[in-house]
Amino acid sequence: MANMIDYLEWRGDLSFCTAGFNEVDNLLLAQLAYVDFDGIVPGEDSGEDISLREASDIFWSGHDEEEILSRVSMTKWAPIVMRSMAKTERFCNIRLSRYVNDISDEEQSQFSVVCAALADGSIYVAFSGTDDTIVGWRENFNMGYLAETPGQLKAVQYLDRLDGVSEQKLRVGGHSKGGNLSVYAAVKCLPQIRKRILAVYSNDGPGFNHEMTESEAYQRMLPKIKTILPESSIVGMLLEHQENYEVVKSSQSGIQQHDALSWEVLGASFVYVEQVAMKSVLLDETMKAWLCQLKPEERQAIVDTVFSMLEAADIRTVDDFYRSKWKKVQELLKATNRLPEETQQLLAKAVKLLWTEGNKAVRRAVKEKREGAKVQL
Repeated sequence: MANMIDYLEWRGDLSFCTAGFNEVDNLLLAQLAYVDFDGIVPGEDSGEDISLREASDIFWSGHDEEEILSRVSMTKWAPIVMRSMAKTERFCNIRLSRYVNDISDEEQSQFSVVCAALADGSIYVAFSGTDDTIVGWRENFNMGYLAETPGQLKAVQYLDRLDGVSEQKLRVGGHSKGGNLSVYAAVKCLPQIRKRILAVYSNDGPGFNHEMTESEAYQRMLPKIKTILPESSIVGMLLEHQENYEVVKSSQSGIQQHDALSWEVLGASFVYVEQVAMKSVLLDETMKAWLCQLKPEERQAIVDTVFSMLEAADIRTVDDFYRSKWKKVQELLKATNRLPEETQQLLAKAVKLLWTEGNKAVRRAVKEKREGAKVQL
């Protein structure tokens, strides 16, 4: 089935003035935030910009496709997508600017963002999702116990700094964690910035805590929030969502559906299905029930323990983890026996709770299916 690369072949010759902005354009632009534009796209302080075509040429003059595709992370496809975009009339002349790439082990934050000025006079602000760094993945787990992550705070500050820079209308979006940052920033930014926002796109991005979704500011932004999930969504079903979401068909299965290249496209829109798969619903119910039974300080202790073990094993990226020899994985497992007894008990409690809640969710689903079958008879 076709994907967003095929969309570029179908509609890449149409300008934004000829064919207006659509949801597939959103997903393509969100991919740009995954590209390492250091030394290519001007930063916030320069006031300069560069065309996508120029940025792509410079990037590929210093990178090898074989090396990029050898990586494990799903984000490896972003430069390939960018190159395809740069070959089209629709995207080649968009202007990239205000690039930020800030990875901080100390803050446990991985934050990247870029602005893309479109021919229709608007700006798409693309926040990056989780890259292949372990610190980036840790920030995702930190959302389970922090009221506000460093990345979310940086996203708000970034949007606020657009005040006075221009009066252009804004679209804010991202994939995975980038979708979460987009919504958070749009809700929390200055009132004068919020007025300029046309839409907010969360492409399989996780949700928020209950306090956030019930807040007045979130409710005001709700009509502009567009959440898109693949049918077997895992990441996007995490935490709380109040907005309606649309479910797109994917050519992959399981966690691989998080890969935006697997989302099926027809014309200028995605191919939708009626609802997310049952296994995603079960996972969602299990995770919510599990988190509710763990105190915030217990969640933090679990996250701190797991990622400290990875750090001690010198595992810094997802590629490091997948390419680790079995001996190193065994060392990680054995390390749990050297943890303080209190920490071992907490980990055992968390695993037991997760198992129990998972079984409960499955039993409920089986019962509901049986009752539904009886009604039909």
